[in-house]
Amino acid sequence: MVDFTTAKWVFAPKNSVVEKESVSITTDPETDFWQRSYYGFRHDNAPALQLETSDNFTFTAKVQFDYQSQFDQCGLIIYLDSENWFKASIEYENAQYSRLGSVVTNLGYSDWATSDIPLPNEIWYRLSRRGPDFLIESSFDGQSFNQMRIFHLHQLGETTVDMGRANPPLAAQTPVKFGVYACSPLPSSFTPKFSDMSLEPCKWLAHSV
Repeated sequence: MVDFTTAKWVFAPKNSVVEKESVSITTDPETDFWQRSYYGFRHDNAPALQLETSDNFTFTAKVQFDYQSQFDQCGLIIYLDSENWFKASIEYENAQYSRLGSVVTNLGYSDWATSDIPLPNEIWYRLSRRGPDFLIESSFDGQSFNQMRIFHLHQLGETTVDMGRANPPLAAQTPVKFGVYACSPLPSSFTPKFSDMSLEPCKWLAHSV
């Protein structure tokens, strides 16, 4: 288990419930994270509750939700600053499909990688860190996880790999803030609940050739 009562808010919502084993966030309308790419606009006002560590880690969380409007979303986040961050979520599109995806923002520009899926009411995410590199996975049963993407956050420095070792340790590194977020870009509001949260040593083994 992981205790989020010591976590700190980025853009605290008006209403939330933070307990040792769960977090509920009631989204404020017209909140979102996005920077520049394609749309031109910059949104930087969604609530995120984050822990901080210098270690490599694997963070897992389940989130249950009942979306109310297009673009409603909730999931995991790494928020370094307004121009360097990551988020993973299901974003509600319409009654036919929603978008399971992730956004990586480096140096003030966001990308968005998605897959269209039928909308569930719960999902598990698993985020692993190895230095400045990360793996995000998702699961619909909490047992079988599928890779969504591998990504790099430039602000955390360069990737270093010792190809002569199967799983080389990494030296002390830049602290990272990570956790959970939720937002409603339109005039909407909903209350997702995050639970079954765990923080473990990194399960993502180094690549070897």
